[in-house]
Amino acid sequence: MSAGLEVAGLRVEIDDGIATLWLDRPAKRNAVTYDMWNGIAAHSERLAADDTVRLLVVRGVGDHFCAGADIASMSDVSGGAYRRANEAADAALARFPKPSIAVITGACVGGGTEIAVACDLRLADTTSRFGITPARLGIVYPASATARVVRLVGPSATKHLLFSAELIEADRALRIGLVDEVHDPGQLDDRLRQLSELIANERSLLTQMASKEIVDALDADGGVDPSVEQRWGRAVAAAGDAAEGIAAFVERRTPNFTWTPSEGER
Repeated sequence: MSAGLEVAGLRVEIDDGIATLWLDRPAKRNAVTYDMWNGIAAHSERLAADDTVRLLVVRGVGDHFCAGADIASMSDVSGGAYRRANEAADAALARFPKPSIAVITGACVGGGTEIAVACDLRLADTTSRFGITPARLGIVYPASATARVVRLVGPSATKHLLFSAELIEADRALRIGLVDEVHDPGQLDDRLRQLSELIANERSLLTQMASKEIVDALDADGGVDPSVEQRWGRAVAAAGDAAEGIAAFVERRTPNFTWTPSEGER
């Protein structure tokens, strides 16, 4: 099933609670245009508000995830407009309130790394190559994206990527924490299917969304406002997920969690 909002170079599919946002310019290794940055933000915000969506997957059509920003298209708009579109896409992905997974093959460079790092989890295959390359162009990587890389891999590894603009292999990306898992190319889709179905259909969305907000607050600020924990405590008390989870455990069956977020919880 496809969702609306037509943007050249992007495609969305929704199936059984899993939304897949495809970067769809395989002839350009899925390089991101100005319109695509705007579309990524719009799609992310719309899917966040869709109660049928429990998980967002971001991946590229063809052999590559994303070779970065389409440099040629930067001349089509002012630098300020382009940066605002880029930062809006980055922010919309990062604040997506439900779980998100980037699925990476081939090139994941510059803006591609920015997209991947804005997701919660990153699954890659052994063909993947990663780089943060603004030093090749004399530009500055967005501060928000840089901060997320630092939190993932630490200051030294981030500086290496930014200073050198070198590409690193999948095994090194795994070793420094830039990705969570690396699989052989023939096994990546099977692992994605297994993990996606587990997250979307067998686990509590309430737990996932609460955990994401709490982990992100701890990561960014080192603490959690007590009101956040209190709000999610009220949600647990009002929902039936806890009772269903305990019953399913006792009865040795897969739980059927039914909680969906209210307007204030999205």
